[in-house]
Amino acid sequence: MLKKPDNKAQLSFFNNFFDCNRQLDPNNRWIVLSKLVPWDKIEEKYKKLFSDVGAPGKAIRIAVGALIIKERLGLTDEETREQIIENPYLQYFLGYDQYTTQPPFDQSSLTRFRKRFTAEVMNDINEMICQYGTGKSSGKKDDDDPPGPSNTGGETDDMQSPQVENKGTLILDATCVPADIHYPTDVTLLNDARELTEQIIDKLHEPMIGKQKKPRDYRQKARKQFLAFIKKKKPGKTDIRRTIRQQLGYVGRNLKTIGKLAEVSDLGHLPRALYKKLLVIQELYRQQRYMYVNKVHKIDDRIVSIHQPHIRPIVRGKANAAVEFGAKISISVVDGMTYLETLSFNNYAESKYLEQSVMAYKKRFGCFPETILVDQIYRNRENRGFCKKYGIRINGPRLGRPLVNSSPDEKMENRIDEGMRNQVEGKFGEAKRRFGLQRLLTRLPETSACLIAINCIVMNLEQLLRNFIYPFFYVRISVSFLCFAVL
Repeated sequence: MLKKPDNKAQLSFFNNFFDCNRQLDPNNRWIVLSKLVPWDKIEEKYKKLFSDVGAPGKAIRIAVGALIIKERLGLTDEETREQIIENPYLQYFLGYDQYTTQPPFDQSSLTRFRKRFTAEVMNDINEMICQYGTGKSSGKKDDDDPPGPSNTGGETDDMQSPQVENKGTLILDATCVPADIHYPTDVTLLNDARELTEQIIDKLHEPMIGKQKKPRDYRQKARKQFLAFIKKKKPGKTDIRRTIRQQLGYVGRNLKTIGKLAEVSDLGHLPRALYKKLLVIQELYRQQRYMYVNKVHKIDDRIVSIHQPHIRPIVRGKANAAVEFGAKISISVVDGMTYLETLSFNNYAESKYLEQSVMAYKKRFGCFPETILVDQIYRNRENRGFCKKYGIRINGPRLGRPLVNSSPDEKMENRIDEGMRNQVEGKFGEAKRRFGLQRLLTRLPETSACLIAINCIVMNLEQLLRNFIYPFFYVRISVSFLCFAVL
Protein backbone atom coordinates (compact mmCIF):
# COMPACT_ATOMS: atom_id res chain seq x y z
CA MET A 1 0.00 0.00 0.00
CA LEU A 2 1.28 3.46 -0.89
CA LYS A 3 1.73 5.68 2.13
CA LYS A 4 0.51 9.24 1.69
CA PRO A 5 2.85 12.02 2.83
CA ASP A 6 1.81 14.04 5.84
CA ASN A 7 1.75 17.65 4.60
CA LYS A 8 1.03 18.99 8.08
CA ALA A 9 4.17 17.37 9.46
CA GLN A 10 6.20 18.91 6.63
CA LEU A 11 4.77 22.32 7.45
CA SER A 12 5.71 21.77 11.09
CA PHE A 13 9.26 20.96 9.99
CA PHE A 14 9.60 24.35 8.30
CA ASN A 15 8.07 26.20 11.21
CA ASN A 16 10.32 24.50 13.78
CA PHE A 17 13.47 24.32 11.67
CA PHE A 18 15.45 26.64 13.90
CA ASP A 19 13.70 25.67 17.13
CA CYS A 20 15.08 22.12 16.97
CA ASN A 21 18.68 23.32 16.83
CA ARG A 22 19.30 26.85 18.00
CA GLN A 23 23.07 26.63 17.90
CA LEU A 24 25.45 26.12 14.98
CA ASP A 25 28.06 23.39 15.19
CA PRO A 26 31.30 25.10 16.31
CA ASN A 27 33.34 22.37 14.60
CA ASN A 28 31.82 23.01 11.20
CA ARG A 29 34.45 23.63 8.52
CA TRP A 30 33.12 27.09 7.60
CA ILE A 31 33.15 28.25 11.22
CA VAL A 32 36.70 26.96 11.61
CA LEU A 33 37.75 28.68 8.36
CA SER A 34 36.21 31.96 9.46
CA LYS A 35 38.56 31.95 12.46
CA LEU A 36 41.61 31.37 10.25
CA VAL A 37 41.18 34.64 8.33
CA PRO A 38 42.12 38.02 9.90
CA TRP A 39 38.94 39.77 8.76
CA ASP A 40 39.46 42.87 10.92
CA LYS A 41 42.94 43.48 9.53
CA ILE A 42 41.76 42.99 5.95
CA GLU A 43 38.76 45.30 6.49
CA GLU A 44 40.91 48.01 8.04
CA LYS A 45 43.54 47.95 5.30
CA TYR A 46 41.27 47.83 2.26
CA LYS A 47 38.36 49.99 3.30
CA LYS A 48 40.00 52.76 1.23
CA LEU A 49 39.01 50.82 -1.92
CA PHE A 50 35.45 52.05 -1.33
CA SER A 51 34.35 55.66 -1.54
CA ASP A 52 32.81 57.50 1.40
CA VAL A 53 30.11 59.01 -0.83
CA GLY A 54 27.32 57.37 -2.80
CA ALA A 55 25.40 54.21 -2.07
CA PRO A 56 26.91 52.02 0.65
CA GLY A 57 28.90 49.12 -0.75
CA LYS A 58 29.14 45.57 0.44
CA ALA A 59 31.40 44.73 3.35
CA ILE A 60 34.84 43.55 2.35
CA ARG A 61 34.28 40.31 4.26
CA ILE A 62 31.20 39.60 2.13
CA ALA A 63 33.03 40.38 -1.12
CA VAL A 64 36.20 38.40 -0.38
CA GLY A 65 34.33 35.63 1.42
CA ALA A 66 31.94 35.11 -1.50
CA LEU A 67 34.86 34.76 -3.90
CA ILE A 68 36.48 32.21 -1.56
CA ILE A 69 33.21 30.24 -1.29
CA LYS A 70 32.80 30.20 -5.07
CA GLU A 71 36.28 28.83 -5.75
CA ARG A 72 36.34 26.41 -2.82
CA LEU A 73 33.05 24.79 -3.84
CA GLY A 74 33.59 25.15 -7.60
CA LEU A 75 30.29 26.97 -8.19
CA THR A 76 29.05 29.42 -10.78
CA ASP A 77 28.26 33.00 -9.78
CA GLU A 78 24.52 32.27 -9.75
CA GLU A 79 24.88 29.07 -7.71
CA THR A 80 27.18 30.81 -5.22
CA ARG A 81 24.47 33.36 -4.50
CA GLU A 82 21.83 30.65 -4.02
CA GLN A 83 24.05 28.54 -1.76
CA ILE A 84 24.72 31.54 0.50
CA ILE A 85 20.98 32.15 0.79
CA GLU A 86 20.29 28.51 1.73
CA ASN A 87 23.24 27.75 4.03
CA PRO A 88 23.51 29.41 7.48
CA TYR A 89 27.14 28.29 7.81
CA LEU A 90 28.10 30.19 4.67
CA GLN A 91 26.35 33.26 6.06
CA TYR A 92 28.34 32.89 9.26
CA PHE A 93 31.53 32.74 7.20
CA LEU A 94 30.50 36.03 5.55
CA GLY A 95 30.04 37.70 8.94
CA TYR A 96 26.23 37.69 9.29
CA ASP A 97 24.98 37.92 12.87
CA GLN A 98 21.71 36.09 12.10
CA TYR A 99 20.26 33.89 9.37
CA THR A 100 18.38 35.62 6.56
CA THR A 101 16.72 34.52 3.35
CA GLN A 102 17.46 37.80 1.61
CA PRO A 103 20.07 37.59 -1.18
CA PRO A 104 23.36 39.16 -0.04
CA PHE A 105 24.12 40.62 -3.48
CA ASP A 106 23.21 40.40 -7.14
CA GLN A 107 24.87 37.60 -9.08
CA SER A 108 26.69 40.11 -11.30
CA SER A 109 28.32 41.59 -8.19
CA LEU A 110 30.90 38.81 -8.16
CA THR A 111 32.30 40.11 -11.44
CA ARG A 112 32.64 43.57 -9.92
CA PHE A 113 34.33 42.05 -6.86
CA ARG A 114 36.90 40.35 -9.10
CA LYS A 115 37.59 43.64 -10.88
CA ARG A 116 37.94 45.63 -7.65
CA PHE A 117 40.12 43.15 -5.78
CA THR A 118 43.07 42.88 -8.12
CA ALA A 119 45.72 40.16 -8.04
CA GLU A 120 48.02 42.47 -6.05
CA VAL A 121 45.33 42.99 -3.40
CA MET A 122 44.59 39.27 -3.24
CA ASN A 123 48.30 38.51 -2.89
CA ASP A 124 48.48 40.88 0.05
CA ILE A 125 45.43 39.22 1.64
CA ASN A 126 47.10 35.85 1.07
CA GLU A 127 50.20 37.09 2.90
CA MET A 128 48.08 38.19 5.86
CA ILE A 129 46.23 34.86 5.99
CA CYS A 130 49.49 32.88 5.90
CA GLN A 131 51.02 35.05 8.61
CA TYR A 132 47.88 34.89 10.78
CA GLY A 133 47.23 31.19 10.28
CA THR A 134 50.78 29.96 10.82
CA GLY A 135 51.67 32.46 13.53
CA LYS A 136 54.93 33.40 11.79
CA SER A 137 55.92 37.06 11.87
CA SER A 138 56.54 38.87 8.63
CA GLY A 139 59.74 40.69 7.85
CA LYS A 140 57.90 43.64 6.30
CA LYS A 141 58.49 47.01 7.87
CA ASP A 142 55.52 48.84 6.35
CA ASP A 143 52.13 47.17 6.18
CA ASP A 144 51.01 49.54 3.45
CA ASP A 145 53.62 48.21 1.03
CA PRO A 146 52.17 45.33 -0.98
CA PRO A 147 54.21 42.14 -0.98
CA GLY A 148 55.49 40.36 -4.03
CA PRO A 149 58.08 40.76 -6.71
CA SER A 150 57.46 44.46 -7.38
CA ASN A 151 59.10 45.48 -4.09
CA THR A 152 61.89 42.94 -3.95
CA GLY A 153 64.21 43.83 -6.80
CA GLY A 154 67.72 45.13 -6.34
CA GLU A 155 69.92 45.52 -3.32
CA THR A 156 68.27 46.58 -0.06
CA ASP A 157 69.48 47.87 3.26
CA ASP A 158 68.64 44.52 4.86
CA MET A 159 71.17 42.82 2.59
CA GLN A 160 73.93 45.08 3.87
CA SER A 161 73.12 44.27 7.51
CA PRO A 162 74.92 41.47 9.40
CA GLN A 163 74.12 38.02 8.06
CA VAL A 164 71.12 36.36 9.72
CA GLU A 165 71.05 32.60 10.00
CA ASN A 166 69.31 31.03 7.02
CA LYS A 167 66.18 29.13 7.91
CA GLY A 168 63.51 27.19 6.07
CA THR A 169 63.07 25.58 2.66
CA LEU A 170 61.84 27.40 -0.44
CA ILE A 171 60.29 25.35 -3.25
CA LEU A 172 59.81 27.07 -6.63
CA ASP A 173 58.19 26.08 -9.91
CA ALA A 174 56.15 27.51 -12.78
CA THR A 175 53.15 26.35 -14.79
CA CYS A 176 50.59 27.59 -17.29
CA VAL A 177 46.94 28.20 -16.44
CA PRO A 178 45.05 27.51 -19.70
CA ALA A 179 42.30 29.86 -20.79
CA ASP A 180 38.91 28.76 -22.09
CA ILE A 181 39.59 29.15 -25.81
CA HIS A 182 39.43 26.65 -28.66
CA TYR A 183 42.75 25.59 -30.12
CA PRO A 184 43.70 28.47 -32.43
CA THR A 185 44.71 27.99 -36.06
CA ASP A 186 45.34 30.66 -38.67
CA VAL A 187 42.34 29.57 -40.76
CA THR A 188 39.84 29.53 -37.87
CA LEU A 189 41.09 32.89 -36.56
CA LEU A 190 40.67 34.51 -39.98
CA ASN A 191 37.23 32.94 -40.37
CA ASP A 192 36.14 34.36 -36.99
CA ALA A 193 37.53 37.75 -38.02
CA ARG A 194 35.63 37.59 -41.31
CA GLU A 195 32.31 36.79 -39.59
CA LEU A 196 32.79 39.63 -37.09
CA THR A 197 33.61 42.14 -39.83
CA GLU A 198 30.42 41.07 -41.61
CA GLN A 199 28.46 41.86 -38.43
CA ILE A 200 30.15 45.27 -38.25
CA ILE A 201 29.23 45.99 -41.87
CA ASP A 202 25.59 45.10 -41.13
CA LYS A 203 25.55 47.45 -38.12
CA LEU A 204 27.10 50.34 -40.00
CA HIS A 205 24.75 49.90 -42.95
CA GLU A 206 21.55 49.90 -40.85
CA PRO A 207 21.07 53.73 -40.93
CA MET A 208 21.47 53.70 -44.73
CA ILE A 209 18.97 50.96 -45.55
CA GLY A 210 16.81 52.17 -48.45
CA LYS A 211 19.17 55.05 -49.17
CA GLN A 212 22.32 53.29 -50.30
CA LYS A 213 23.06 49.85 -51.67
CA LYS A 214 24.80 47.52 -49.27
CA PRO A 215 28.43 46.77 -50.20
CA ARG A 216 29.17 43.24 -51.36
CA ASP A 217 31.07 41.01 -48.95
CA TYR A 218 30.87 37.54 -50.56
CA ARG A 219 30.01 35.92 -47.25
CA GLN A 220 28.30 32.88 -48.72
CA LYS A 221 31.25 32.09 -50.97
CA ALA A 222 33.71 32.61 -48.11
CA ARG A 223 31.69 30.37 -45.82
CA LYS A 224 31.54 27.64 -48.46
CA GLN A 225 35.32 27.72 -48.97
CA PHE A 226 35.96 27.57 -45.23
CA LEU A 227 33.64 24.59 -44.74
CA ALA A 228 35.25 22.75 -47.64
CA PHE A 229 38.63 23.17 -45.93
CA ILE A 230 37.56 22.42 -42.36
CA LYS A 231 35.92 19.12 -43.37
CA LYS A 232 39.24 17.71 -44.56
CA LYS A 233 40.80 15.33 -42.06
CA LYS A 234 44.42 16.07 -42.93
CA PRO A 235 44.74 19.16 -45.12
CA GLY A 236 48.11 19.60 -46.77
CA LYS A 237 50.34 22.65 -46.70
CA THR A 238 49.05 23.76 -50.10
CA ASP A 239 45.43 23.59 -48.91
CA ILE A 240 46.24 25.53 -45.74
CA ARG A 241 48.11 28.25 -47.57
CA ARG A 242 45.40 28.60 -50.22
CA THR A 243 42.64 28.87 -47.60
CA ILE A 244 44.62 31.45 -45.61
CA ARG A 245 45.06 33.52 -48.77
CA GLN A 246 41.32 33.35 -49.46
CA GLN A 247 40.31 34.33 -45.94
CA LEU A 248 42.90 37.12 -45.85
CA GLY A 249 41.35 38.52 -49.02
CA TYR A 250 37.86 38.51 -47.55
CA VAL A 251 38.95 40.07 -44.26
CA GLY A 252 41.02 42.75 -46.03
CA ARG A 253 38.09 43.58 -48.32
CA ASN A 254 35.72 43.85 -45.35
CA LEU A 255 38.12 46.16 -43.48
CA LYS A 256 38.28 48.47 -46.52
CA THR A 257 34.48 48.46 -46.69
CA ILE A 258 34.26 49.34 -43.00
CA GLY A 259 36.66 52.24 -43.60
CA LYS A 260 34.41 53.62 -46.36
CA LEU A 261 31.26 53.14 -44.28
CA ALA A 262 32.93 54.92 -41.34
CA GLU A 263 33.15 58.07 -43.47
CA VAL A 264 29.36 58.11 -43.78
CA SER A 265 28.26 56.31 -40.59
CA ASP A 266 30.05 57.01 -37.29
CA LEU A 267 31.86 54.08 -35.69
CA GLY A 268 30.55 55.33 -32.37
CA HIS A 269 27.22 53.69 -33.20
CA LEU A 270 28.85 50.30 -32.84
CA PRO A 271 28.45 48.46 -29.53
CA ARG A 272 31.50 48.87 -27.33
CA ALA A 273 32.40 45.18 -27.42
CA LEU A 274 32.15 45.07 -31.22
CA TYR A 275 34.31 48.18 -31.59
CA LYS A 276 37.04 46.62 -29.42
CA LYS A 277 36.94 43.49 -31.55
CA LEU A 278 37.36 45.62 -34.67
CA LEU A 279 40.62 47.01 -33.26
CA VAL A 280 41.78 43.47 -32.49
CA ILE A 281 40.86 42.27 -35.98
CA GLN A 282 42.92 45.01 -37.59
CA GLU A 283 46.02 43.89 -35.66
CA LEU A 284 45.22 40.23 -36.30
CA TYR A 285 44.97 40.91 -40.05
CA ARG A 286 48.34 42.68 -40.00
CA GLN A 287 50.00 39.78 -38.19
CA GLN A 288 48.48 37.09 -40.38
CA ARG A 289 49.33 38.93 -43.59
CA TYR A 290 52.93 39.43 -42.44
CA MET A 291 53.33 35.72 -41.67
CA TYR A 292 51.72 34.74 -44.98
CA VAL A 293 53.86 37.05 -47.12
CA ASN A 294 57.12 36.22 -45.33
CA LYS A 295 56.28 32.50 -44.97
CA VAL A 296 56.95 32.42 -41.23
CA HIS A 297 54.93 31.06 -38.30
CA LYS A 298 56.18 33.32 -35.50
CA ILE A 299 55.55 36.95 -34.67
CA ASP A 300 55.80 39.06 -31.52
CA ASP A 301 52.65 39.42 -29.39
CA ARG A 302 50.78 36.98 -31.56
CA ILE A 303 46.98 37.11 -31.15
CA VAL A 304 45.43 33.69 -30.69
CA SER A 305 41.92 34.76 -29.65
CA ILE A 306 39.84 37.69 -30.85
CA HIS A 307 37.66 37.58 -27.74
CA GLN A 308 40.66 37.41 -25.38
CA PRO A 309 43.47 39.27 -27.17
CA HIS A 310 45.68 39.28 -24.07
CA ILE A 311 46.19 35.50 -24.32
CA ARG A 312 49.55 34.42 -25.71
CA PRO A 313 50.96 31.00 -26.66
CA ILE A 314 53.09 29.56 -23.85
CA VAL A 315 55.58 26.97 -25.07
CA ARG A 316 55.94 24.38 -22.33
CA GLY A 317 57.30 21.33 -24.11
CA LYS A 318 55.07 18.92 -22.19
CA ALA A 319 54.17 15.51 -23.58
CA ASN A 320 50.42 16.14 -23.68
CA ALA A 321 50.58 19.79 -24.81
CA ALA A 322 53.69 21.33 -26.32
CA VAL A 323 51.98 24.75 -26.39
CA GLU A 324 49.38 26.06 -23.94
CA PHE A 325 47.36 29.26 -24.12
CA GLY A 326 46.84 31.22 -20.93
CA ALA A 327 48.66 32.87 -18.06
CA LYS A 328 52.06 31.68 -16.89
CA ILE A 329 52.55 31.73 -13.13
CA SER A 330 55.39 30.98 -10.73
CA ILE A 331 54.59 29.94 -7.18
CA SER A 332 56.62 29.18 -4.09
CA VAL A 333 55.76 26.72 -1.33
CA VAL A 334 57.01 27.23 2.22
CA ASP A 335 55.86 24.85 4.98
CA GLY A 336 52.87 23.83 2.87
CA MET A 337 51.74 27.44 2.24
CA THR A 338 51.51 28.71 -1.34
CA TYR A 339 52.62 32.17 -2.50
CA LEU A 340 52.05 33.59 -5.97
CA GLU A 341 55.40 35.03 -7.07
CA THR A 342 54.93 35.95 -10.74
CA LEU A 343 51.94 36.16 -13.07
CA SER A 344 52.14 37.14 -16.73
CA PHE A 345 50.16 36.50 -19.90
CA ASN A 346 53.42 36.64 -21.86
CA ASN A 347 55.93 33.84 -21.83
CA TYR A 348 59.04 34.36 -19.69
CA ALA A 349 62.04 32.42 -18.44
CA GLU A 350 61.19 31.41 -14.90
CA SER A 351 64.85 30.92 -14.01
CA LYS A 352 65.38 34.69 -14.10
CA TYR A 353 62.97 35.17 -11.20
CA LEU A 354 64.73 32.95 -8.65
CA GLU A 355 66.56 35.91 -7.09
CA GLN A 356 63.31 37.86 -6.94
CA SER A 357 61.55 35.00 -5.16
CA VAL A 358 64.39 34.65 -2.64
CA MET A 359 64.16 38.37 -1.83
CA ALA A 360 60.41 38.01 -1.37
CA TYR A 361 61.10 35.14 1.06
CA LYS A 362 63.52 37.34 3.01
CA LYS A 363 60.93 40.10 3.19
CA ARG A 364 58.31 37.71 4.53
CA PHE A 365 60.38 35.84 7.12
CA GLY A 366 63.31 38.17 7.79
CA CYS A 367 65.99 35.72 6.64
CA PHE A 368 67.19 33.84 3.59
CA PRO A 369 66.10 30.23 3.07
CA GLU A 370 68.48 27.50 4.06
CA THR A 371 67.58 25.34 1.03
CA ILE A 372 66.01 26.00 -2.36
CA LEU A 373 64.34 23.10 -4.18
CA VAL A 374 63.84 23.70 -7.91
CA ASP A 375 63.92 21.77 -11.17
CA GLN A 376 66.76 21.74 -13.66
CA ILE A 377 65.83 24.93 -15.52
CA TYR A 378 66.56 27.04 -12.40
CA ARG A 379 69.95 25.50 -11.71
CA ASN A 380 72.10 27.65 -14.04
CA ARG A 381 75.43 29.26 -13.17
CA GLU A 382 73.92 32.63 -12.38
CA ASN A 383 71.45 31.26 -9.85
CA ARG A 384 74.03 28.94 -8.34
CA GLY A 385 76.39 31.88 -7.85
CA PHE A 386 73.62 33.90 -6.20
CA CYS A 387 72.79 31.06 -3.80
CA LYS A 388 76.45 30.51 -2.96
CA LYS A 389 76.85 34.23 -2.19
CA TYR A 390 74.17 34.10 0.53
CA GLY A 391 74.91 30.60 1.84
CA ILE A 392 71.83 28.97 0.34
CA ARG A 393 71.97 25.33 -0.65
CA ILE A 394 70.36 24.54 -4.00
CA ASN A 395 69.30 21.00 -4.82
CA GLY A 396 70.52 18.87 -7.68
CA PRO A 397 73.86 17.52 -8.84
CA ARG A 398 76.82 19.83 -9.28
CA LEU A 399 77.68 21.25 -12.71
CA GLY A 400 80.18 19.49 -14.94
CA ARG A 401 80.87 15.82 -15.43
CA PRO A 402 79.35 13.48 -12.86
CA LEU A 403 81.85 12.04 -10.41
CA VAL A 404 82.92 8.47 -11.03
CA ASN A 405 82.65 7.54 -7.37
CA SER A 406 79.87 9.76 -6.07
CA SER A 407 79.06 9.20 -2.41
CA PRO A 408 75.84 7.35 -1.50
CA ASP A 409 74.94 10.16 0.87
CA GLU A 410 74.90 12.67 -1.99
CA LYS A 411 72.66 10.43 -4.11
CA MET A 412 70.31 9.91 -1.18
CA GLU A 413 70.21 13.65 -0.50
CA ASN A 414 69.25 14.34 -4.13
CA ARG A 415 66.49 11.75 -3.95
CA ILE A 416 65.13 13.25 -0.74
CA ASP A 417 65.22 16.74 -2.28
CA GLU A 418 63.29 15.55 -5.33
CA GLY A 419 60.71 13.96 -3.09
CA MET A 420 60.27 17.19 -1.14
CA ARG A 421 60.10 19.21 -4.36
CA ASN A 422 57.04 17.21 -5.36
CA GLN A 423 55.05 19.38 -2.95
CA VAL A 424 54.86 22.13 -5.54
CA GLU A 425 53.72 19.65 -8.20
CA GLY A 426 51.01 18.56 -5.78
CA LYS A 427 49.92 22.17 -5.37
CA PHE A 428 49.60 22.51 -9.15
CA GLY A 429 47.51 19.35 -9.25
CA GLU A 430 45.31 20.56 -6.39
CA ALA A 431 44.77 23.93 -8.06
CA LYS A 432 43.94 22.46 -11.47
CA ARG A 433 41.99 19.35 -10.54
CA ARG A 434 40.27 20.49 -7.36
CA PHE A 435 39.83 24.26 -7.74
CA GLY A 436 39.30 24.80 -11.46
CA LEU A 437 42.59 26.24 -12.70
CA GLN A 438 42.69 23.54 -15.37
CA ARG A 439 40.68 25.97 -17.52
CA LEU A 440 39.97 29.60 -16.64
CA LEU A 441 36.43 30.63 -17.55
CA THR A 442 36.95 34.35 -16.95
CA ARG A 443 37.62 36.50 -20.01
CA LEU A 444 39.15 39.74 -18.77
CA PRO A 445 42.85 39.81 -17.84
CA GLU A 446 42.21 41.46 -14.46
CA THR A 447 39.47 38.99 -13.46
CA SER A 448 41.60 36.04 -14.60
CA ALA A 449 44.55 37.27 -12.52
CA CYS A 450 42.26 37.78 -9.52
CA LEU A 451 40.90 34.25 -9.91
CA ILE A 452 44.41 32.76 -9.90
CA ALA A 453 45.32 34.70 -6.76
CA ILE A 454 42.10 33.60 -5.03
CA ASN A 455 42.95 29.97 -5.70
CA CYS A 456 46.22 30.43 -3.80
CA ILE A 457 44.19 31.75 -0.86
CA VAL A 458 41.79 28.80 -1.04
CA MET A 459 44.65 26.27 -1.13
CA ASN A 460 46.24 27.91 1.90
CA LEU A 461 42.93 27.85 3.79
CA GLU A 462 42.63 24.15 2.97
CA GLN A 463 46.14 23.59 4.29
CA LEU A 464 45.38 25.50 7.50
CA LEU A 465 42.13 23.56 7.90
CA ARG A 466 44.01 20.27 7.57
CA ASN A 467 46.57 21.46 10.12
CA PHE A 468 43.73 22.37 12.49
CA ILE A 469 41.70 19.17 12.14
CA TYR A 470 44.29 16.41 11.81
CA PRO A 471 45.99 16.88 15.22
CA PHE A 472 42.65 16.31 16.96
CA PHE A 473 42.06 13.28 14.74
CA TYR A 474 45.41 11.73 15.68
CA VAL A 475 44.89 12.49 19.38
CA ARG A 476 41.55 10.66 19.32
CA ILE A 477 43.10 7.65 17.59
CA SER A 478 45.97 7.58 20.10
CA VAL A 479 43.60 7.76 23.09
CA SER A 480 41.38 5.03 21.64
CA PHE A 481 44.38 2.80 20.96
CA LEU A 482 45.69 3.39 24.50
CA CYS A 483 42.35 2.49 26.06
CA PHE A 484 42.15 -0.65 23.92
CA ALA A 485 45.69 -1.64 24.97
CA VAL A 486 44.85 -1.16 28.65
CA LEU A 487 41.72 -3.28 28.35
